[in-house]
Amino acid sequence: MPDERPVIAPPATLTRADRVYYTLRDEIFDMHLLPGDRLTEGAIAQRFAVSRTPAREALQRLQSDGLMQGYVRGGWEVMPIDSKRFDDLYEMRQMIETFAVRKLCAGEAPQAELHLLLDALDRTWKVGRARRITDGRKLVELDEALHHALVAAVGNDELTSAMQRVTDRIRVVRRLDLVHGDGIAETYDEHSAILDAIRRSDSALCVALLTRHIAGSQASVSGLTLQRLLTARTAPGRVGIGHAPARPRRTI
Repeated sequence: MPDERPVIAPPATLTRADRVYYTLRDEIFDMHLLPGDRLTEGAIAQRFAVSRTPAREALQRLQSDGLMQGYVRGGWEVMPIDSKRFDDLYEMRQMIETFAVRKLCAGEAPQAELHLLLDALDRTWKVGRARRITDGRKLVELDEALHHALVAAVGNDELTSAMQRVTDRIRVVRRLDLVHGDGIAETYDEHSAILDAIRRSDSALCVALLTRHIAGSQASVSGLTLQRLLTARTAPGRVGIGHAPARPRRTI
């Protein structure tokens, strides 16, 4: 069976570097740390009462996730919001997922395992409104698990790995749609329709539904990102993070 575990939850046992990584990651997701905020390894180490080694390891992991970028003298910066980058990532997500559901609808996956997976996903997504989860953070985990599981069901490890990388990089904006937006009801309805189309092996309908689902999410987070960023920057009492020196500029 494909792994259905949420990909956002931290492990039960955390190392020092894990603790720093997950805390800073959540602060970026919740926009307590904003694009352009600067940090240093020394300041992070002091804040978490750890040495610079786990602080650096955590920051490097955030850089691998596309959330931070490092520069000279141990300085780090929260990645700016780059609209083109997120558009490219959403395009890649659409390509991966539509390819995957075409394979599933064509019967190019173990059918017994696929139907067990669809049954499990139905229990989460095909429920009445009273049973729907309204906690946006929890819903992000379930949403990612569904999309990851459908791609993993194809059995192509490289495709699954590429999907995970895309998911990690768009999470910072995707989370806005379900935590701060109003996309919860639509997410349930659209997921349910996609699962039904896979069961019927209706490739054309499934691709159309999935394409519309991803495009709707992209459009929603595009507006929310700018709105949420402006709100966060102008919030009363907001103090910018300035623990790092200004990023050096190249001279000609």
